[in-house]
Amino acid sequence: MGIDTHALYFLRCVKSKQPLGDVITIGRQRLDVVEATVKKVVGAGPSYKNQPYCEDLLREYFGATKVDSLDNSSFENATHVHDMNGPLPERLYQKYDTVIDGGSLEHVYNVPQALKNCSHLCKPGGQILHFSPANNFCGHGFWQLSPELFFSLYSAKNGYRDTEVLIADLSDATKWYKVKEPKGGRRVVVYSLTRLNVLARTVLQRADFSHSSVQQSDYVFEWGNSLPTASRPDLESAARKQKLKAIPLLYPLLAPLYHHYLCSKAKTGLNGKNPGLSVVDIRSCLYSHRSCFIVLQAWVCVPGWF
Repeated sequence: MGIDTHALYFLRCVKSKQPLGDVITIGRQRLDVVEATVKKVVGAGPSYKNQPYCEDLLREYFGATKVDSLDNSSFENATHVHDMNGPLPERLYQKYDTVIDGGSLEHVYNVPQALKNCSHLCKPGGQILHFSPANNFCGHGFWQLSPELFFSLYSAKNGYRDTEVLIADLSDATKWYKVKEPKGGRRVVVYSLTRLNVLARTVLQRADFSHSSVQQSDYVFEWGNSLPTASRPDLESAARKQKLKAIPLLYPLLAPLYHHYLCSKAKTGLNGKNPGLSVVDIRSCLYSHRSCFIVLQAWVCVPGWF
């Protein structure tokens, strides 16, 4: 649990969108960024020194009015001790303007309850932030989280607005990939050879939010539009593969070629050719005062940011 380089950049962008106000972090968040990077991002002077945890940084350079923390144990002196597997005490309801999950919920078994707790902590009009593992973190925690989860959970019908999701490649601190909300029965599929984090932000619209109806969007589309399942790209590929397997002598020769064809055609990797992603230059967060990101190869406004 800690603020890494991508999370630091993300917080800088969030600060430009909405004041942090009273903050709570799920787990005490360590500061896992070298001093030179912190100084560059927040404009700290030569006398700045990193502290072990993020509270001083959030107060002094991000405008937080106070920073509390919540953890399952008192071993890091968290403000509140509570197991996120269980319901949150009502005395903590609607106490915070910003709730930060900085790589904590993947360590909690009961993720639905933990997500509900995050929303209970948040004041109506406040924001919830997640920096969570997405790909290639097997063994790090219990879970790796998909962008689809945040779009489906933090929807307008459930009581949220301005939900935005980005993917960060931890081997590249220069850009993000903005995830388009899955629509029309099409999934946003992303694979990678490197470790990925998902960065999500949403605004809680009302105290009576709902988590009772969270479904994956392509299935909801099929149920409502009688779309034949064979028209889904992943199932189309599986059907073709089964046809190839019916030709036993040719399958060992054709399978590698067909796999290469699918990879080049599907464009589902972590790149600008993926139809579900757009590439975002992180430097635009630091230096641009316009209401948009600088998207590589083109100027494209990103709704909801700045």
